[in-house]
Amino acid sequence: MRKLLLGATLLFAAILNAQPRKVKITELEQLIRDSNHPLIVNFWATWCMPCIEEIPYFQKAVLANKKDSLELILVSLDMKDDYPSVIENFIIRRNITNRVLWLDESDADYFCPRIDPRWSGSIPATLMVNPRTGYRRFYEQQLTEKQLTTAISELLHVGI
Repeated sequence: MRKLLLGATLLFAAILNAQPRKVKITELEQLIRDSNHPLIVNFWATWCMPCIEEIPYFQKAVLANKKDSLELILVSLDMKDDYPSVIENFIIRRNITNRVLWLDESDADYFCPRIDPRWSGSIPATLMVNPRTGYRRFYEQQLTEKQLTTAISELLHVGI
Protein backbone atom coordinates (compact mmCIF):
# COMPACT_ATOMS: atom_id res chain seq x y z
CA MET A 1 0.00 0.00 0.00
CA ARG A 2 2.82 2.39 0.90
CA LYS A 3 4.53 1.79 -2.48
CA LEU A 4 1.25 2.38 -4.30
CA LEU A 5 0.73 5.65 -2.46
CA LEU A 6 4.31 6.75 -3.17
CA GLY A 7 3.90 5.85 -6.85
CA ALA A 8 0.65 7.81 -7.09
CA THR A 9 2.30 10.82 -5.41
CA LEU A 10 5.22 10.72 -7.83
CA LEU A 11 2.88 10.39 -10.81
CA PHE A 12 0.80 13.33 -9.60
CA ALA A 13 3.97 15.44 -9.17
CA ALA A 14 5.14 14.48 -12.68
CA ILE A 15 1.77 15.48 -14.14
CA LEU A 16 1.88 18.83 -12.34
CA ASN A 17 5.41 19.47 -13.68
CA ALA A 18 4.26 18.43 -17.15
CA GLN A 19 1.90 21.35 -17.47
CA PRO A 20 3.75 24.08 -19.33
CA ARG A 21 2.74 27.60 -18.45
CA LYS A 22 1.77 29.90 -21.30
CA VAL A 23 3.76 33.17 -21.35
CA LYS A 24 4.16 36.21 -23.54
CA ILE A 25 7.64 37.51 -24.36
CA THR A 26 7.18 40.41 -21.94
CA GLU A 27 6.53 37.94 -19.09
CA LEU A 28 9.61 35.94 -20.03
CA GLU A 29 11.71 39.11 -20.15
CA GLN A 30 10.49 40.07 -16.69
CA LEU A 31 11.18 36.59 -15.32
CA ILE A 32 14.76 36.84 -16.62
CA ARG A 33 15.18 40.41 -15.38
CA ASP A 34 13.82 39.62 -11.90
CA SER A 35 15.89 36.49 -11.34
CA ASN A 36 18.30 36.58 -8.41
CA HIS A 37 20.19 33.45 -9.49
CA PRO A 38 21.92 32.12 -12.63
CA LEU A 39 19.53 31.07 -15.39
CA ILE A 40 19.76 28.96 -18.50
CA VAL A 41 16.84 29.71 -20.80
CA ASN A 42 16.68 27.12 -23.56
CA PHE A 43 14.42 27.63 -26.59
CA TRP A 44 13.31 24.36 -28.16
CA ALA A 45 10.40 22.49 -29.74
CA THR A 46 9.11 18.93 -29.57
CA TRP A 47 9.78 18.45 -33.30
CA CYS A 48 13.39 19.74 -33.19
CA MET A 49 15.83 16.80 -33.07
CA PRO A 50 18.91 18.87 -32.07
CA CYS A 51 16.82 20.39 -29.27
CA ILE A 52 15.75 16.98 -28.03
CA GLU A 53 19.34 15.71 -28.14
CA GLU A 54 20.69 18.51 -25.95
CA ILE A 55 17.96 18.67 -23.27
CA PRO A 56 19.42 15.75 -21.24
CA TYR A 57 22.81 17.54 -21.17
CA PHE A 58 21.11 20.62 -19.73
CA GLN A 59 19.25 18.60 -17.12
CA LYS A 60 22.41 16.78 -16.04
CA ALA A 61 24.46 20.00 -15.89
CA VAL A 62 21.87 21.84 -13.82
CA LEU A 63 21.77 18.98 -11.30
CA ALA A 64 25.57 19.01 -11.11
CA ASN A 65 25.51 22.75 -10.33
CA LYS A 66 22.61 22.75 -7.90
CA LYS A 67 24.78 24.33 -5.19
CA ASP A 68 25.07 27.45 -7.38
CA SER A 69 21.25 27.79 -7.60
CA LEU A 70 21.47 27.30 -11.36
CA GLU A 71 18.00 27.05 -12.91
CA LEU A 72 16.99 25.68 -16.30
CA ILE A 73 13.90 27.08 -17.97
CA LEU A 74 12.78 25.26 -21.10
CA VAL A 75 10.83 27.57 -23.39
CA SER A 76 8.84 25.68 -25.99
CA LEU A 77 8.36 27.30 -29.38
CA ASP A 78 5.86 24.68 -30.48
CA MET A 79 2.82 25.75 -32.49
CA LYS A 80 -0.43 26.86 -30.88
CA ASP A 81 -2.09 23.54 -31.78
CA ASP A 82 0.56 21.68 -29.77
CA TYR A 83 -0.19 23.55 -26.56
CA PRO A 84 -0.66 22.03 -24.10
CA SER A 85 -1.17 18.33 -24.95
CA VAL A 86 1.80 17.63 -27.28
CA ILE A 87 4.18 19.49 -24.97
CA GLU A 88 2.78 17.80 -21.84
CA ASN A 89 3.14 14.35 -23.40
CA PHE A 90 6.72 15.14 -24.41
CA ILE A 91 7.56 16.30 -20.87
CA ILE A 92 6.10 13.15 -19.33
CA ARG A 93 7.77 10.77 -21.82
CA ARG A 94 11.16 12.47 -21.33
CA ASN A 95 10.77 12.77 -17.54
CA ILE A 96 11.48 16.50 -17.60
CA THR A 97 11.25 18.06 -14.16
CA ASN A 98 12.55 21.54 -14.96
CA ARG A 99 10.27 24.51 -15.45
CA VAL A 100 8.66 24.47 -18.90
CA LEU A 101 7.06 27.50 -20.49
CA TRP A 102 5.27 27.77 -23.81
CA LEU A 103 5.93 31.06 -25.60
CA ASP A 104 2.58 32.34 -26.80
CA GLU A 105 4.01 34.40 -29.65
CA SER A 106 3.96 33.80 -33.37
CA ASP A 107 6.03 36.72 -34.71
CA ALA A 108 9.71 35.78 -34.47
CA ASP A 109 10.64 39.24 -35.78
CA TYR A 110 9.06 40.59 -32.59
CA PHE A 111 10.21 38.17 -29.90
CA CYS A 112 13.67 37.05 -31.11
CA PRO A 113 15.40 40.45 -30.86
CA ARG A 114 13.97 40.89 -27.38
CA ILE A 115 16.04 37.87 -26.30
CA ASP A 116 19.09 38.72 -28.43
CA PRO A 117 19.37 41.18 -31.34
CA ARG A 118 21.36 38.63 -33.37
CA TRP A 119 18.87 35.76 -32.99
CA SER A 120 17.67 34.67 -36.44
CA GLY A 121 14.95 32.49 -34.93
CA SER A 122 16.60 29.10 -35.40
CA ILE A 123 16.54 26.57 -32.58
CA PRO A 124 17.91 25.25 -30.39
CA ALA A 125 18.93 28.54 -28.87
CA THR A 126 20.06 29.26 -25.34
CA LEU A 127 20.37 32.38 -23.22
CA MET A 128 22.58 32.25 -20.13
CA VAL A 129 22.23 34.98 -17.54
CA ASN A 130 23.87 35.55 -14.17
CA PRO A 131 22.40 38.61 -12.43
CA ARG A 132 25.07 38.43 -9.70
CA THR A 133 27.85 39.17 -12.19
CA GLY A 134 26.02 40.85 -15.08
CA TYR A 135 26.92 37.91 -17.34
CA ARG A 136 24.68 37.44 -20.39
CA ARG A 137 25.48 35.22 -23.37
CA PHE A 138 23.37 33.87 -26.19
CA TYR A 139 24.01 30.70 -28.19
CA GLU A 140 22.15 30.06 -31.44
CA GLN A 141 23.24 26.46 -31.89
CA GLN A 142 23.00 23.00 -30.47
CA LEU A 143 25.46 22.64 -27.61
CA THR A 144 27.44 19.47 -27.03
CA GLU A 145 27.84 18.28 -23.48
CA LYS A 146 31.42 19.59 -23.42
CA GLN A 147 30.42 23.00 -24.86
CA LEU A 148 27.65 23.24 -22.29
CA THR A 149 30.01 22.43 -19.42
CA THR A 150 32.37 25.19 -20.58
CA ALA A 151 29.50 27.65 -21.04
CA ILE A 152 28.14 26.95 -17.56
CA SER A 153 31.60 27.40 -16.05
CA GLU A 154 31.75 30.85 -17.65
CA LEU A 155 28.19 31.62 -16.54
CA LEU A 156 28.95 30.79 -12.93
CA HIS A 157 32.49 32.12 -12.60
CA VAL A 158 33.06 35.05 -14.99
CA GLY A 159 33.17 38.28 -13.05
CA ILE A 160 33.55 36.64 -9.64
